[in-house]
Amino acid sequence: MRELLVSLLAVLMPGLSWAGVVWKGDFETGDLGQYSSYQWMSADRLQVVQSPVLQGRYALKATVRQGDDPINSSGNRNELVYKGRELEGSEYYYRWQVMFAPDFPSVKTWQVFTQWHHNGCCGSPPVEFFVYGEELRLTLTDSATPWKTKLERGVWQDFIFHVKWSSDPSVGFVELWHNGQRVLPRYMHATMYPGDGIYLKLGLYRSDTVQPVGVVYHDGFVQATRLDDVLPPAPAPAPDAGTPPGGGSSSPPSEEPPPVGSSSPWPDGSPPSTFPEEPSRFGCSSAGGPLWAVALLGLGGLLRRVRRR
Repeated sequence: MRELLVSLLAVLMPGLSWAGVVWKGDFETGDLGQYSSYQWMSADRLQVVQSPVLQGRYALKATVRQGDDPINSSGNRNELVYKGRELEGSEYYYRWQVMFAPDFPSVKTWQVFTQWHHNGCCGSPPVEFFVYGEELRLTLTDSATPWKTKLERGVWQDFIFHVKWSSDPSVGFVELWHNGQRVLPRYMHATMYPGDGIYLKLGLYRSDTVQPVGVVYHDGFVQATRLDDVLPPAPAPAPDAGTPPGGGSSSPPSEEPPPVGSSSPWPDGSPPSTFPEEPSRFGCSSAGGPLWAVALLGLGGLLRRVRRR
């Protein structure tokens, strides 16, 4: 029985430790192994680098030169592919950081740096983040563009993207935070094509008319079922001047960690009271406490009954 208990805990604990986090593509493995596949002309087009980085030790450097067409399709590209869990009716938060090189091309055409592509072969993806001229844009199905902002080069930019995946415009929606500010309140719109699937592509994909070399960096990609699971760890509270060494803080730390560029626990300065909370598939039970604790209690009771026999 002891062996059974140890074996079950070994299986349960690692899977439960990340709560609502579904997947990480943050390159902290030091390679591209977190992704399903890649589309590149050569290995130097998608490199895991140690500088520049925003978090951890590694980031992705994506480079595109004119003529890079590894899949014999429209445009030039070098992209990573991740086949995730986006199904009709699913809902996720995504967070990642992007930096455009100081000499990133300024052209009046599309340069996609993150996209959720449909399984079909042709047409624009249902969700894409791209550069057009001197603007960053988010565009959805039917060419709806609910958000745009000025392009900045040479600085890390932080995105939190909340999506309800659905082909029904009365069900699907998107919501966006950029650099710690809520820049797009919930926007109802179809986020999938009817009867089709979705998957992530990360890197750089652009019109084949663009001639200069383009370089963009990606870091910290995480997908989760809850907003707090994509926020960064809370900083350690500053010790009270009157507290002796080793003593506790005079006030409890914030329950929620602040995002990058904000002093508030929430990206827009107030709790997202309108967010629909989807129960975590991997984490805690709201009524019964953490699943691992429930499992421990159950296994402990079973062990005691066996001992009595």
